[in-house]
Amino acid sequence: MVYAIVKAGGRQEKVSVGDIVVVDRLQAETGATVELAPLLLVDGEKVTSDAKSLAKVKVTAEVVRDERGPKITILKYKNKTGYRKRMGHRQDLTRLKVTGIK
Repeated sequence: MVYAIVKAGGRQEKVSVGDIVVVDRLQAETGATVELAPLLLVDGEKVTSDAKSLAKVKVTAEVVRDERGPKITILKYKNKTGYRKRMGHRQDLTRLKVTGIK
């Protein structure tokens, strides 16, 4: 089984070919191919984490669609002063499908 740990959208994700990953919004059109930076590659028994060897590895993914995450609510409250502030947030996300690890 071949899989890689990649840096995507500020986080690290474990991916293999055919996986669908949701990351922070990328500036790419739907259907475009993006390249993810590998941090670790596991190919059966062989583990590669050397920077020189990883420079040769390419992890490619196709942009499936842009989407938005779930709404979260933020409530700020201070006791006895009547101060209440309510806000919401939805994160911009991109759904990727991993097409190759070479």
